Amino acid sequence: MTVTTPRGFRAAGVAAGLKVSGGADVALVVNDGPDAGVAGVFTTNRVKAAPVLWSQQVVQGGVVRAVVLNSGGANACTGPGGFQDTHATAEHTAAVLTSVSPRLILGAGEVAVCSTGLIGERLPMPKLLPGVRTAVRSLSRDGGAAAAEAIMTTDTRPKTTVARGSGWTVGGMAKGAGMLAPGMATMLCVLTTDAVAGPATLDEALRAATRVTFDRVDSDGCMSTNDTVLLLSSGASGIEPTAAELAAAVTEACHDLAQQLVADAEGATKQVAIDVVSAADEDDAVEVGRTVARNNLVKTALFGNDPNWGRILAAVGTTAAAFDPDEVDVAVNGVWVCRGGAAAEDRSKVDLTGRDVTIRIDLHAGTSAATIWTNDLSHGYVHENSAYSS
Repeated sequence: MTVTTPRGFRAAGVAAGLKVSGGADVALVVNDGPDAGVAGVFTTNRVKAAPVLWSQQVVQGGVVRAVVLNSGGANACTGPGGFQDTHATAEHTAAVLTSVSPRLILGAGEVAVCSTGLIGERLPMPKLLPGVRTAVRSLSRDGGAAAAEAIMTTDTRPKTTVARGSGWTVGGMAKGAGMLAPGMATMLCVLTTDAVAGPATLDEALRAATRVTFDRVDSDGCMSTNDTVLLLSSGASGIEPTAAELAAAVTEACHDLAQQLVADAEGATKQVAIDVVSAADEDDAVEVGRTVARNNLVKTALFGNDPNWGRILAAVGTTAAAFDPDEVDVAVNGVWVCRGGAAAEDRSKVDLTGRDVTIRIDLHAGTSAATIWTNDLSHGYVHENSAYSS
């Protein structure tokens, strides 16, 4: 159930001393297959970390043989020196891989780099580079689980997935527990497939998948500087699925990982799906869902097990979506507490004692729909983000 489930991939996760805790903090994923196609989607934040800028360039080349990832430091807002550190990491990774595996003769331009952790500090290169060497020596077909653990920051558990096609497979790992908002959350994600697919097909599949999965996770409305999702193809299965088949499997894998991100959101006690239906168009549905997901009054009400539909309706009213306020219906966990913009069923019928919550908003304005996934706002989230600095 990891990035090494598809044929042609090895991975590793090791401790290099970047984390104060001493836990695993350097991960490496290597593509040994006959193909080395790649696609990537990155944060839309204008403030981009050095590894994002580097990996965007690498992905444009269409060939990636290795991805090196570190936790314990974001290497964001670190100036030219930080970019030089990223370049040096890629060069070092390429050189060590080539020396250990002569059949993998590669240059820095075939190595993507991802970092996650505290913003604003340079990475300790005397620790990171030896850690990369250790990771290379630890590479194995069973290394996916260790790699998934090494990229965790405030995550409480690793996040991995597998989606199976007919004779080919998509695997994946991700990290993320806070700064989860579109474009695409403070997340790193590596997806792998042994399907035969070129960069253009991979790019189409990945963008279609992230649009309806990671881009619709909105835990706390905060967008990171380091978001990266990479899709690598080894071609080791020898099977070339249709574009639609590949997109479906990649979407399945991304959806699973996205749900794991929301489930592990910092301090969350509720996992919330906001279904917006009968919207004039999909953009309206997404805007309404995202606005409700980011509303602190709604989120704190859910934390307190209060089905406060008035707060939901008020949030909907701040959007530019097309709707008549006197026709909006709202249901919380299946109870229609609001009909036609006014009170309906007794709100005491709503059971919010469990973790899963569904809010359904019917705009009665069209035929489009969208779902946004979020969570509540708890004491735990405030504590985590007031105390966390490493």
